[in-house]
Amino acid sequence: MNIRLVSDSSGNIYPDQTPLVYSAPMKVVTMQKEYVDNDDLNVPEMLSELKQYKGKSSTACPSVDDWLQAFGDSDIVYGVSITSNLSGCYNSAMIAKAQYEEAHPEKKVFILDTLSTGPEMQLLLEKYDELIKEGFGFDQIVSKIKEYLKKTHLTFMLSSLDNFAKNGRVNPVVAKAVGVLGIRIVGKASDEGTLEPMHKCRGERKGLVQLLETMKALGYKGGKVRLAHSYNPEAAENFKDMILSVFPKASIKTVLNRGLCCYYAEEGGLLVGFES
Repeated sequence: MNIRLVSDSSGNIYPDQTPLVYSAPMKVVTMQKEYVDNDDLNVPEMLSELKQYKGKSSTACPSVDDWLQAFGDSDIVYGVSITSNLSGCYNSAMIAKAQYEEAHPEKKVFILDTLSTGPEMQLLLEKYDELIKEGFGFDQIVSKIKEYLKKTHLTFMLSSLDNFAKNGRVNPVVAKAVGVLGIRIVGKASDEGTLEPMHKCRGERKGLVQLLETMKALGYKGGKVRLAHSYNPEAAENFKDMILSVFPKASIKTVLNRGLCCYYAEEGGLLVGFES
């Protein structure tokens, strides 16, 4: 039986990652250019151009055809999507699911609305892979991944809100203050699937300390952690060391954010997916 894992590209999908995941690309759009979040995207170039760009920018979800291409000709498809409260990605995936199952009644597709993004999606994809290897059936896997979602979380530390401002999600005056004063914004993905700023910290070190405190407040006790940074490996390594100093048996992996997550987290940002 041919089983495939799929995700939109906000899950930071790499071609050589384990487990193998097929990606439906998201896009970053300006009046001058469209950036497709696939293997050909030069992310540093995108970030540099966006920093110089003064107009509005936005993101666009994968098309139904993008999702269908990710499904391939699989007998069973398990997938994840970025939160439906920030993107139409999940709706697009569900239309693709309906079309796929109508054309192939013997095949099954399940797409989980993660109410999150980035490294929390990575944890969920890893869990899918574990459940498949353990031999669970389709209905069992759907039930178990929904339960696992209740135990995963996303926190973040951002050093810039410029693209949030250009996207119309943050007041430009607030965004400018964050950049000029060296403030780090620490927050979480809310239960409703929105990004919720919680703390303003002066400097990166204080931001990392608050980030760990936020994780602990959300129930972190030493389980899996997936760190995703936007060209800030030093902060990711420092934060990994901070976690291990308190929870020495923690399972931690680090990855570089790809296009969509770099657009929102911006250079210097850190996203943290973890188990409670």
